[in-house]
Amino acid sequence: MLFRDRREAGRRLADHLLEYRGRPDVLVLGLPRGGVPVAFEVARALHASLDVLVVRKLGLPGHEELAMGAIASGGILVLNPEVIEALGVPMALIRSAAAREQAELERRERLFRDGRSAADPAGRTVILVDDGLATGATMRAAIKALRERNAAAIVVAVPVASESTCRELEPLADRVVCLIRPRSFGAVGEWYLDFGQTSDPEVRTLLDEAQEARAAVAQGGRNRSTGVPHKTTTHT
Repeated sequence: MLFRDRREAGRRLADHLLEYRGRPDVLVLGLPRGGVPVAFEVARALHASLDVLVVRKLGLPGHEELAMGAIASGGILVLNPEVIEALGVPMALIRSAAAREQAELERRERLFRDGRSAADPAGRTVILVDDGLATGATMRAAIKALRERNAAAIVVAVPVASESTCRELEPLADRVVCLIRPRSFGAVGEWYLDFGQTSDPEVRTLLDEAQEARAAVAQGGRNRSTGVPHKTTTHT
């Protein structure tokens, strides 16, 4: 099974999460940038709030696809001991990468939120969404960040991930939903017909659209509860 693009993957993923639809405690968090279009479709289908949880992979210099670990907001650091031990990565290199990525993490948070406060996960069921998982380092950092912020339950939801990564995440999250779990896993992009990069402006646009849609739903609910009729226009 191939996904046409991230938006279609999100719609397919949402079909497996409908039990969370309409629940006020549910919060959907996309991992930027590629996870946000997927998360947007999930949040829309579930009538849930959407935000981002910025996580940065610590790529091995010269081999950025190899994750030494990952960082998340709040000073969260998760290491990948298999890569670090196998390649003899010194801690000084890890600290240097973490400092560099922390600056980029803070830049993206400012850019994506544009002054908006981050959604509070405390006491909520949080659905963590990405476009796919290879090593799972970024998702482990995201889970750790949410545990420290007292999320009531954490659901990891992705269109595709390696079988081994899913097994590793299952003890850490309350639930893992993954549509495709290939035993032989190359790269996430292999499972998409269109895997073009998601841009920073696209992330902001999707967050703005989601916020506007939630505001419209809330306003409609207030109008119904107070008996205020919807404004209509008569054409003559």
